[in-house]
Amino acid sequence: MAAYVLRRLLWTVVLLAVVSFVTFVVFVQMPSADPALLRAGRNPTPEVVAAIREQFGLDQPWYVQYLKYLQQLVLHHDLGYSYQSNVSVGSEIVARLPVTLSLALGAVVIWLAVGIPIGIVSAVRRGRVSDRLLMVGALVGISAPAYWLGLVALYLLSKDIGVLPLFEGSGAYPTGGESLFTDPARVAPALVLPCLVLAASFAAIYARFVRASLSEVLAEDYIRTARAKGLRERTVVLKHGMRSTAVPVVTLLGLDLGILLGGAILVEIVFNVPGMGRLSYEAIQRADIPMIQGAVLLGGLVIILLNLVVDVVQALLDPRVRSAAT
Repeated sequence: MAAYVLRRLLWTVVLLAVVSFVTFVVFVQMPSADPALLRAGRNPTPEVVAAIREQFGLDQPWYVQYLKYLQQLVLHHDLGYSYQSNVSVGSEIVARLPVTLSLALGAVVIWLAVGIPIGIVSAVRRGRVSDRLLMVGALVGISAPAYWLGLVALYLLSKDIGVLPLFEGSGAYPTGGESLFTDPARVAPALVLPCLVLAASFAAIYARFVRASLSEVLAEDYIRTARAKGLRERTVVLKHGMRSTAVPVVTLLGLDLGILLGGAILVEIVFNVPGMGRLSYEAIQRADIPMIQGAVLLGGLVIILLNLVVDVVQALLDPRVRSAAT
């Protein structure tokens, strides 16, 4: 197992290098997004543009710029400075990451608390009216785009402009960069609607996934054996059935959490949440290459590390995975 984890960590370094290289090449080669022109403002003189290019090394070949970037990253753990605001990319990510983490964790709690029970009920009552109604609701949740659902939620339920302001405590996200870890009393009410909107489609996906997986498991021979022994149906479903269903659910959860931590862009834009998603969106609009690289590298690192955690958890839950890893 230790050798397996070590191999995955080495692959993490290789994948991050590939991600950084592809991101750098793509944005450097974009002909319509010159960072020097964007930073120079309106009607800049050629001298000002040339000075900015020299200051940030934009006048050098792209491969030289990339090698310098890697050198700073590997030797000094420096992600560089924004072309627009001249702030440290690392400090900006450190400031924004807890906000996205708060949003992601809140959404995860909601969609697991809703999606898994719905999936269990639907699997146990497969084919009945309740199962059909729950699956129709899940289909609606999957089909509703996050930005549309967010705008509808703001129109109907928000504190300020809502027609039916059910969440009286909800409002605009604090502007001081607070998160659930620093000021939960102020941040939690502002995250109610964003977390619900972000969790809606995921809860629907997990409900359908758990239903399909658990339905297959409940048809296995060892489940019939457990029932023949006289075990309670709740014990059969939750202890024996869900144990096998937990492995693919953990895999799916690791991938989804990595995507969320990389930036829930649409939800953060609709609700004006100053997290990693909004930072990435603003950096792309301004062709801020160092900021884009930092956000993409963080997203890649999170996804790769969570995949590693998922593989280890799978090995702990399933002996077959553990034997294959060794």
